[in-house]
Amino acid sequence: MSPARPPTRDAVASPAVPLTLLSGGDTVLPGDTPDPDGPTPPREGTGRRGKPPRHLADLDLAGRRAAVADLGEPSFRAVQLSKHFFGRYTEHPDDMTDLPRTSRAALAGALLPALLTAERELSCDDGTTRKTLWRAFDGALVESVLMRYPDRVTMCVSSQAGCGMACPFCATGQAGLTRNLSTAEIVAQVVAGARLLADGQIPDAPARGSDDPPKPARVSNVVFMGMGEPLANYANVVNAVRRLTDPVPEGMGISQRSVTVSTVGLVPAIAKLAAEGLSVTLAVSLHAPDDELRDTLVPVNRRWQVAEVLDAAWDYAAVTGRRVSIEYALIKDINDQAWRADLLGSLLAGRLVHVNLIPLNPTPGSKWTASRPGAQREFVRRLEAHGVPVTVRDTRGREIDGACGQLAASASPPASAAPLLSARPSASPPASASPPASASPPASASPPASARPS
Repeated sequence: MSPARPPTRDAVASPAVPLTLLSGGDTVLPGDTPDPDGPTPPREGTGRRGKPPRHLADLDLAGRRAAVADLGEPSFRAVQLSKHFFGRYTEHPDDMTDLPRTSRAALAGALLPALLTAERELSCDDGTTRKTLWRAFDGALVESVLMRYPDRVTMCVSSQAGCGMACPFCATGQAGLTRNLSTAEIVAQVVAGARLLADGQIPDAPARGSDDPPKPARVSNVVFMGMGEPLANYANVVNAVRRLTDPVPEGMGISQRSVTVSTVGLVPAIAKLAAEGLSVTLAVSLHAPDDELRDTLVPVNRRWQVAEVLDAAWDYAAVTGRRVSIEYALIKDINDQAWRADLLGSLLAGRLVHVNLIPLNPTPGSKWTASRPGAQREFVRRLEAHGVPVTVRDTRGREIDGACGQLAASASPPASAAPLLSARPSASPPASASPPASASPPASASPPASARPS
């Protein structure tokens, strides 16, 4: 997540994309006709509003068997193809030597089409962090980040091309929403990372002062914290979670408990996720404990306010038994005041929760930046005084535009992939504009009476 020039309060008074949710949880864009059938087989003349080609990752194993049978092949070929994609990360049909030579190209062409092409790759942290900018079939740009640590490998993936939530400090939110990603486009980001590891392209990240050999290189964790609002693409995200966590050959075999799904607080979709029977972690991008400020920082708060979002999170924790993560980007003089730390602590105390403080990843020219170290330390201290577990996120990737949307913003997608709806106001504020008055009280400002913790 990264800052963009803060618009006026009126400019972010409501989400750029109406949040009409289907029964599956997906957002309906203006002019869209809901289509439950998902991706279609490849076809000629696909335009901006067309669907990605059908991929085996869009289908469950039964659907893959049926698709293979429709091609005139025995249904067990679906298992072979699935093992290549999910287990061996095979990229080229010629390497699928357990398939008949005469069938490889046809099977791969029908069920393993290329969905994402690497447009740009950047590395830092001695090569253990790799960010990739992907171009989809229609020119839409998305990002993923692989981060290798001594004890795990985490993939941060995108669920949408762009985002319609219009958060003013986030580069993706200011770009607007282009479209939802398909299930397979989401899964393909993780498979691509797994392939890099399997090919030895990501160096070991040994623990400091340890002589222990590094753990096997495999993707162990997936976080839906890249571009987009995951729960606005509900059906495809849930299907992607199942593909990532089902055992090979149904999926990749990653533990559900190692998957985190983030949301700005789409309350009906949080309730649906709680009923899915999954063991994933819910991360709520809160960023402010009071409605006045959150209305500006996270405009969807005007639809579902702080109390409603937290109630949905506590219901999720009660149903799943999983600790909720509260994501809080610390922005200098905007949301890092001591009284806001106390208010946040009072809201979270005694709950099954953990706070993940995120020093804002600044971009050149932005008026918003990360909190001062002293303010960050005081924020942590006050949360801990309320008995709330808190950590400060490791800010990897600053030198490679590591926050979501920064790399895509530096690339120019073709006209065919222009956003369907822009999150930016028609007239951008001048570069010298200050943050909205309601969002920028001085560090010493006292909270309004209604926001004082009891």
